[in-house]
Amino acid sequence: MEEMPHLELKGRALCICRHLANSLPRCYPDALSILMQSIRQDSGPVGIGSMSPFYYMPHSLFVAEYGLNHFEHSMQALYEITKRFTSEFAIRPFLIKYPEQTLSILAEWTQDPSEHVRRLVSEGTRPRLPWAMRLPEFQKDPQPALRLLELLRNDPSEYVRRSVANHLNDISKDHPELVLRTCEKWWLPGSENMQSLCSHALRTLVKAGHPEALAILGFRHRIDVTAKLFIQNHVVNWGQDLIFEATVTLNEESSRILVIEYIVHYLKANGSYSLKVFRLTKETLESMETKSYRRKRSMQDLTTRKHYPGIHYLEIQVNGNRYDKKAFELLS
Repeated sequence: MEEMPHLELKGRALCICRHLANSLPRCYPDALSILMQSIRQDSGPVGIGSMSPFYYMPHSLFVAEYGLNHFEHSMQALYEITKRFTSEFAIRPFLIKYPEQTLSILAEWTQDPSEHVRRLVSEGTRPRLPWAMRLPEFQKDPQPALRLLELLRNDPSEYVRRSVANHLNDISKDHPELVLRTCEKWWLPGSENMQSLCSHALRTLVKAGHPEALAILGFRHRIDVTAKLFIQNHVVNWGQDLIFEATVTLNEESSRILVIEYIVHYLKANGSYSLKVFRLTKETLESMETKSYRRKRSMQDLTTRKHYPGIHYLEIQVNGNRYDKKAFELLS
């Protein structure tokens, strides 16, 4: 307990995991047997969005830390654990050490009755899974994982399909053409599920203004619009909100579907800029119609972003085209 106050979530779970190893038998199968009995007391499914499953995070870390030389025992344990707390982090060392064996088991799990197990197939093989070790071989060649995604793309669970979309989005950062061809093949007119999956999978390419990604989703890249930005507070104190309004006018003779976004050019410590794209709206504008959107953007530090004083920029983006870049100053 003396260690805990100084550790964050994963560090605390790892601390518990290592103290478990000190207390359980040295023989891994014996230790795992005792550990698994503790989760079998609760056979109910985990609730999506609940924090209670994190109780089992040390269990999954125990398998990843101490079970690499016991493949079959560990796979069965991860199968049970993922029904209560995801095994997406713990399965990755096994994918690296035993790629063929692990992929073979994951192919079987695509047909499992549990949506948590099926989601593990997609989430566990994501090459750029946040807060997890990368899978460099899958980044280099995503085809083995893509074959699994093919088996899951029509899954009845939105929870699983969302993971498939996130996995494709990961792949698009290294192999954009492969994801474009995949979404072209998967896109089905009238299929709301498949269109939602492809839209989420292509979000990084859409934010980058990729013309082909926009076309797959039904947006024209070349479009005649007038877009203007109006910044209310050109000087913003750290921790306050940047307040602005964007107006967009469609200058064409027929209606068009527009995806309207704004880009913040965040000043970095070294003087360069990091661009972050945020969605304003997606809607249809009629010929010569003008619409306005008022928004605010917090300039308070997050765990994922630190703000630096100085000149920042704001820009409007419509169907991948940028307009009306404006400066504002952030004070410390």
